[in-house]
Amino acid sequence: MKISTLLINVFISCILSGCISPSKKEETKATPKYTPSWESLAKHNEEPDWFKDAKFGIYFHWGVYSVPAFGNEWYPRHMHFEKKREFQHHLKKYGHPSEFGYHDFIPLFKAENFDAQEWAGLFKKAGARFAGPVAEHHDGFSMWASKVTPWNALGKGPKRDITGELEKAIKGNGMKFITTFHHARHLQRYDKTETKFSNSHYPLFEGMPPANTNEETKYLYGNMPEEEWLESIWFGKLKEVIGNYQPDIIWFDSWLDQIPESYRQKFCAFYLNEAQKWGKEVVIVRKQNDLPLDVSIDDLEKSRKNEMGKKVWMADETVSTGSWCYTENLTIKPAADVLHVLIDIASKNGVLLLNISPKADGTITDGQKDVLLKLGEWLGKYGEAIYETRPWYTFGEGPTKEPEGHFRNHNEFLKIKYSNADVRYTTKGKDIYATVLGSPTPNKEVLFKAFAENSLPNPITINDVSVLGCSEKIKWDLCPGGLKVKVPSEEVDQMAVVFKIET
Repeated sequence: MKISTLLINVFISCILSGCISPSKKEETKATPKYTPSWESLAKHNEEPDWFKDAKFGIYFHWGVYSVPAFGNEWYPRHMHFEKKREFQHHLKKYGHPSEFGYHDFIPLFKAENFDAQEWAGLFKKAGARFAGPVAEHHDGFSMWASKVTPWNALGKGPKRDITGELEKAIKGNGMKFITTFHHARHLQRYDKTETKFSNSHYPLFEGMPPANTNEETKYLYGNMPEEEWLESIWFGKLKEVIGNYQPDIIWFDSWLDQIPESYRQKFCAFYLNEAQKWGKEVVIVRKQNDLPLDVSIDDLEKSRKNEMGKKVWMADETVSTGSWCYTENLTIKPAADVLHVLIDIASKNGVLLLNISPKADGTITDGQKDVLLKLGEWLGKYGEAIYETRPWYTFGEGPTKEPEGHFRNHNEFLKIKYSNADVRYTTKGKDIYATVLGSPTPNKEVLFKAFAENSLPNPITINDVSVLGCSEKIKWDLCPGGLKVKVPSEEVDQMAVVFKIET
């Protein structure tokens, strides 16, 4: 009895003195996996399979800048420059910007027709595998319930947690959730001798609201010391969205190079460590060269690769030919053009992030809905040629070629029109999909040149060829010059036709 009591006392003493160490499992749980260094951050899988499988997501430029519905989403900046048409429009409709500032638009941003469930249902019908908002554009207005800034969607304007409602609806419809951040240029980074203010969204003109340094408007116009802004605003907003909504993808616009490298590393470590706690693989997307590609995914704005990507990549495109946000007389692209961009991107190991432009009241216009529903109808029938696919040895063939470059060539990309002479390839398992970008002529023989003996990296045996959505038996012949296939006798689809080659 005395020996037992002695052993118990010794055991308790050891616990209190720390001589019994916690289990390795507990240590692992308590120690963050990632530290803020590129070497450590590169250990995470920057391109998880779920992202490679997804191929298609939707986001939207929707915020206070949607209220004037003029020019584009850069209205908050351009309204201050006298030579800009936005200034002249503002002067006529609202008065001088010194008297009616950007902050005066916020009470007009009511989002009275916004329905997160309706939006999520539309995105699901469109075939999107992930969706989410521009959480904050350059303008400093947060589209979520923020404690970091008073200029947020719950505190002002709609007085609703827009991001929170969307997160529940989008995830509830089985999609992944993306939040995008454009706030790297929100800080006022210049001295009074500058006139262009190229790295800052709001110009610092005397007498204009952005020059006001009062305790509230400084949070909207970014008029504060850089040290305070970096920690409490740039990083603080990211931490808040991560903590509140657990996004699967965080996407950054340009000007991330204006953020010190130490803060970029700190963000990545924080996000990846939080995702580790959630048990989720997450994705970080960047433009230009702002983050290493062994940590993030590369994004091309209004452009895309003209060759196969060695790593998975993303292109962000918009449903219109002009502004990213809603403006009056916004021209919407034909659904076939948007679909062809998606097919082209998928064939080159890419993912499409498609932007739509809701009105300030939360309405998605019929023209945009029509494009999304037509995309979804096509993907519902032939999506096996897109989702969960991987690139073949070549992306495709045909006369239409994409230009070199990034956003600087976006006008050239806008001119591209594919035809039924253009073919794009994808694979899944042993199957190869040849998608014709248009409707091939019925009963005509087409030749898929990628199957030519002198082109194939390895000899191939074909067991069957069929057309998705068509029950007609397809005649085919694998010859030295390629794969000859006879087109079905009746038109299958006007936008794009998929030939499935089983090997």
